[in-house]
Amino acid sequence: MDTSIPRLLLIDSYDSFTFNLASLCKQSIPSCAIYIIKNDTLKISELLSILPFFSAIIVGPGPGSPEIDQDVGCIKDLWNLEQQAMIPIFGVCLGLQSLGVAYGAQLQRLNVVKHGQISHIQHTGVDLFHGVGMVEAVRYHSLHVVLNKGGDVEELAWANDEAENGHVVMALRHTTKPFWAVQYHPESVCTRGGGSEVIQNFWRLAQSWSLNHGRWVKPWDHGIEHFTGKPWPASCALPGPPRNILSPPSLRVTTQVLEIPTLAAVTVSELLGVCDEECPFVLLDSAAQPGRFSIIGSLMQTSLQITYSVGDDFVTLTRGMHSAQEPLGRRDVWTWVSDFMSDKSFHDGHPDIPFWGGLVGLLSYELGVHSLDISPNENARQRQHPDLNLVFVERSVVIDSLTGRIFIQSLLPDDSWISDTAMLLAEAAPTFTHNAKSEPQVAPAISLPLKSRYIANIHAAKERIFAGDSYELCLTARTTISIPKTRHAVSSTSWRRYLALRSKNPAPHSAYIRLHPTTLLSSSPERFLSTSRSPNPVLQLRPIKGTVRKAPGVTRVTAEKALAGSVKEVAENLMIVDLIRHDLHTVVGEDVQVKQFCTVEEYETVWQLVSVIEGMLDPDASDTSDPERQLGWEMLKKSLPPGSMTGAPKKRSVEILQSLENDPRGIYSGVFGYWCVSGGSDWSVTIRSCFKYENRLRAKSESCSPLESWDIGAGGAITALSDPEAEWEEMLVKLQSAAGAFGAQF
Repeated sequence: MDTSIPRLLLIDSYDSFTFNLASLCKQSIPSCAIYIIKNDTLKISELLSILPFFSAIIVGPGPGSPEIDQDVGCIKDLWNLEQQAMIPIFGVCLGLQSLGVAYGAQLQRLNVVKHGQISHIQHTGVDLFHGVGMVEAVRYHSLHVVLNKGGDVEELAWANDEAENGHVVMALRHTTKPFWAVQYHPESVCTRGGGSEVIQNFWRLAQSWSLNHGRWVKPWDHGIEHFTGKPWPASCALPGPPRNILSPPSLRVTTQVLEIPTLAAVTVSELLGVCDEECPFVLLDSAAQPGRFSIIGSLMQTSLQITYSVGDDFVTLTRGMHSAQEPLGRRDVWTWVSDFMSDKSFHDGHPDIPFWGGLVGLLSYELGVHSLDISPNENARQRQHPDLNLVFVERSVVIDSLTGRIFIQSLLPDDSWISDTAMLLAEAAPTFTHNAKSEPQVAPAISLPLKSRYIANIHAAKERIFAGDSYELCLTARTTISIPKTRHAVSSTSWRRYLALRSKNPAPHSAYIRLHPTTLLSSSPERFLSTSRSPNPVLQLRPIKGTVRKAPGVTRVTAEKALAGSVKEVAENLMIVDLIRHDLHTVVGEDVQVKQFCTVEEYETVWQLVSVIEGMLDPDASDTSDPERQLGWEMLKKSLPPGSMTGAPKKRSVEILQSLENDPRGIYSGVFGYWCVSGGSDWSVTIRSCFKYENRLRAKSESCSPLESWDIGAGGAITALSDPEAEWEEMLVKLQSAAGAFGAQF
């Protein structure tokens, strides 16, 4: 009998922290193999057939209630196993509630919800807590159980919430069966004392029970993986051609470097034709600290634009005025793009800059929703913007604002454009100034969200939070700004509007992206995901939750008190950190670290509460070279839509938001950025932004000047503590940052 490798079956209830729990188990139980299934994957008869091959079961957390069958799936059947099928089980959060309810405990709502909050946990010092000292644990729950005296389950740990909730059960065990559970989250990054120690104790108790009851684990049959899939982490190998078999020949980047510290991104963009509104253009603009590099694509008539809309079975490929559809076949659009980039491996680019050339553009919120296997909202109006809109940039200029160097580069061999552009910039530097003239602003027509509906949605969101369906819901709404499009008014061009936005709200992740039919103007403060180039790429995410605007008297000390000293702000940031750790674990495996937690950083106009999470792929996990270059793209697929724009657990939160919000979010709440031919990538969250759709054929056919219509999304994180009026005001403040580009005031 093979008893050398502990095998755990982790049952996932569609949570956003599951892989954190898997990682904790790997750390706590040496050499264990972990298989993960959803709670609705198997019928009980199928589950019973594979249990003899496992050492124990971990019942993970999840949204919903243990009293709702669809929320817990097969979990409810585990507590009533026959003696011959009995197996040690450890439950977390929903797992504890399900165990308690199965043996007569009463399920109740907390008076004061605990989401992302740290509590001191008192315990008996025995059983799960043998040898465990002080426990400071993170809680994510709005429901709790009240045990019956003398029942079949007994308390091992508790929290004293005093006037808020009183005595709350934090851990329990069955008196005769091998069932244990905790209410808090041992896998959270901020849990201290009750994490690995408790898992180790569970494993010790599980082994002892199995030995005393004659339970032996059957030798592994690989046919079981038909039900469970491969163990986590399997190999973390990503799709890609094997090394030295299908890998394409490496191509060279040609670069010329200029020392012109006075030449700014705005000036270079105008020299390269940004003012021609009929032509595509891309600028990723570090318009404020701590941003450093600005990337300007010099597009050609032959530059390839790739567009895709969710639900289509094809991508559209456009060069100039010529378009063609290419079927996806059995691939999804993510795989299609991955295949497209697989033969574009370049080297000899300048090592001091992050971008040599490659795909630049934007991905919509709905593309991420689709990746979660959530059906589109049938009541939503038809989307106009493509959900994926990328252009392959072969010629580019990168400006390093720190050193003043300008990098002119091309992926095309023997490209005279490099020397021509170098001469253009060198000659223009002493004399060129961009045209700052603007005609008087035309008063815009503003269509705000209906306040009564937004307030009603906040109340509905809070009810779902109290019911245990989500820890936090990022509720948003759309505002439309319309302005008559005059033929000769310089101020009406999208580039002039971007300059106004850049001036009023400078941001480290600004962007001007004009890829038909979408024009995006962004002053985003938030980087979402960056990937360093090979070898050994590092994935980094920098979530922002918590912002204080700079003003007279608002010092760093003031900001730290308002942000790092706020239970609410830290709780929101912690939730996103735990969610991101989970997303990273799905792609890279075990090597995920929180490099910075809830640190107040200074930006040009604000103080922000920022955390930094990094992950690396095990270099021994794969025998292919391409996966390293594909790593950032795979991570992007697994992590969209951004958790900071949804809430957690992500899938349930997105489903709730879809039922509350009138329209699809489109470009807003998605990401924009690049995937470099070196394998590096950088994507920012599309917030503090506005965008417009333009049907060129329709516009040309109209005899009178049509309205220029821009959409702006804004919203905020709704928690159990949210005040509806304050949330409405916060939404307007965020809206103002982008609406100011149109002279709009609220």
